Amino acid sequence: MDHSLYCTCSSKGQDPYGELKVFAGSAGGGLGGLICEHLGISLARSETKTFSEGNVFVRVLENVRGRDVFVVQGTEHPVNDNLVELLFWIDAFKRASASQVTAVIPFFSYAKGDKKDEPRVSIRARVVADALEAAGADRVLTMDLHSPQIQGFFKVPVDHLYAMPVQVEYFREREISDLVVVSPDAGFSKQAYKYAAAMQTPVAFGNKVRTGHDEKAEILEVIGDVRGRNVLIVDDFTISGGTLIEMAHACKERGARDIYACVSHGVFSKGTAAKIARSPIKELVLTDTIGHRFEPLPPNCTVISVAGLFAEAIRSIHFRESVSRLFDTEEPSDLIEAIAGRAVAAY
Repeated sequence: MDHSLYCTCSSKGQDPYGELKVFAGSAGGGLGGLICEHLGISLARSETKTFSEGNVFVRVLENVRGRDVFVVQGTEHPVNDNLVELLFWIDAFKRASASQVTAVIPFFSYAKGDKKDEPRVSIRARVVADALEAAGADRVLTMDLHSPQIQGFFKVPVDHLYAMPVQVEYFREREISDLVVVSPDAGFSKQAYKYAAAMQTPVAFGNKVRTGHDEKAEILEVIGDVRGRNVLIVDDFTISGGTLIEMAHACKERGARDIYACVSHGVFSKGTAAKIARSPIKELVLTDTIGHRFEPLPPNCTVISVAGLFAEAIRSIHFRESVSRLFDTEEPSDLIEAIAGRAVAAY
């Protein structure tokens, strides 16, 4: 891989901020390795064990005293096991005298639990934020929070990346004619406008209702013209695929041509792959923020990597530089275009 567009991190003795170390937990190895490739460093050594009674044991196998440490660990399935493991990693690094510990959480699973919208329920995202801080996290780096206001649950800095620059560049390269960007609901409408502005396309919206916790959704109406146009449905994540599939059917019923979709986090519960394969979606583009798969992805799914975005964010955080340039999609920088050009993962 050509690393010329990425700043190789300094070695010990040359770096005024302490040597950079990137570790990966059991749910972060694949993406962590790719991040290190972009940075031009080796993934730091560590080990995780799960004992017969279910206890998790983590151990750092390198000296981190005075180092700037980043630990890549998603909170995908098994969610609670991976979350607890992340807390143990943070504690281990702090007890080993790391100068700064950044929790790199590609997929923040409890982001949906951001408010008390029913009686006598927990605000789960706030509990997770408190736990990460209590364990000793100095900052958090994550991507496409379902509820961006979760950043306010933390007292430590939170750097919130978006997969959109890589996704937009992928579809720009496809040069799909007569494209319209479609959001499945009002909740993602602001972000849909950004996709549409970046690709200079019209935008349409679905009127979605959800009646319970069973992840089923119904599209009541499509607001905007999709007749005779190719459609790109955008959303932050999908678990069962229900919303995407319902939106695809609704667009087809209103005369749309080919249906494409992209989401940042393809969680995919059991049975989702088969449903996506049978759906009207011609191509669903996912990122590699999720490493766990209950079953193989269907043939109409493409995975693109966001490792370059995370690598550049880590490099910028380490050298105390701004990460805001990673968010520009309307006029993408050479850096963003270079990251996107390397983004199709070998799956």
